[in-house]
Amino acid sequence: MGDRAPAAVVLGGGVNLIEVVRSLALAGVPTATVAPAHDAARLSRHATAVLTVEWSDPAAVAGEGELVDRLLRWARTQPAPPPMLFTSDEALLFVSRHRDALAAGFRLALADAACVRATVDKTLFAPLAERLGLPVPATRIAAAPSGDLPADMTTLGYPLIVKPHRRDRAWHRAAQTRQKATLVGDEDELARLWHRLATFGAPVILQASVTGPEDRLESYHVYVDDRGEIAAEFTGRKIRTLPAAYGHTTALVVTDTPDVLVCGRRVVRALGLRGVAKVDFKRAPDGKLFMLEVNPRFHLWHHPGARAGVNIPAVVYADLTGRPRPPSPDVRAGVRWVHPLDVVAARAQGIAPWRWARWARGCEAKAFWAWSDPLPLVSAVAARLPGRR
Repeated sequence: MGDRAPAAVVLGGGVNLIEVVRSLALAGVPTATVAPAHDAARLSRHATAVLTVEWSDPAAVAGEGELVDRLLRWARTQPAPPPMLFTSDEALLFVSRHRDALAAGFRLALADAACVRATVDKTLFAPLAERLGLPVPATRIAAAPSGDLPADMTTLGYPLIVKPHRRDRAWHRAAQTRQKATLVGDEDELARLWHRLATFGAPVILQASVTGPEDRLESYHVYVDDRGEIAAEFTGRKIRTLPAAYGHTTALVVTDTPDVLVCGRRVVRALGLRGVAKVDFKRAPDGKLFMLEVNPRFHLWHHPGARAGVNIPAVVYADLTGRPRPPSPDVRAGVRWVHPLDVVAARAQGIAPWRWARWARGCEAKAFWAWSDPLPLVSAVAARLPGRR
């Protein structure tokens, strides 16, 4: 291995990608991105753009063989095999499908192929979680909706949530919502949604609702090394999302919650998981934790985790490059992360913008923004201007 440290190659896009770049930068690790053309991370001083890939475009999947070849050619120009990290479901599935070929030029910390498929596709994960005795809400799997609502879809009781079997932009168009899932309160609401979803053309999941606001969503974040040992972990809780229900995270806090740690470790052991993972829970009004999903990839929570003392991407990088792991002090609970759009989420809660600004200024981690690296935020804001695609 050469003396010069290789860059970490990070695949994906959006807020997950730039926040992983930020995490690695805190440890002095350079990154090379494989991202969409206008992704904010491409303007970061800590990252070099390697390839342009529109991960959500079906053409990207059709051209995967060529992409593997181009990545391997680039890897041969590096001083040592670079670690490869993945920050979206599409990038995770790409790496998993081509793990054997990519291993010729890259170093991977990756769950086994069956685990990846089962966690990304909820039609596979629901029966797996039930077999393993994991604490999931009662769930039904429905084939692609068409025609009238089947009678057996109404047996879970109400309220219940309906969500796509995997992340899919077509879901938002068909369900006519910005939410990642839809809450239905009775059979009439479900029947109306069912007819709208006839254009979706993919399976959906119906699940008993765990009542309560989004700040009851808690999570376990972990890296399990190739010996099966937990090398780094922390817990967290959402503060706000946009939209307010079943939306995307706009504010969060790092925690150190004992029962979330215990439940998260149980899930990881039951799945035999290796690599990184985020396990999502929701806390019921009686305090019981229900597991909602598992995501075996890198994500935005790693930035506040790193600020709190647990830099999971840096630990993975050290293992994959044969370097000493960074020190792992006890997690500093209370570290907060905020997205610029949280001003909208906060206003929906009745928080005045000036109060939000004062609160956000005190957040230790800010999405896209750093005084020493301002251009990613400029890019992210510009991407939302009218007329910009």
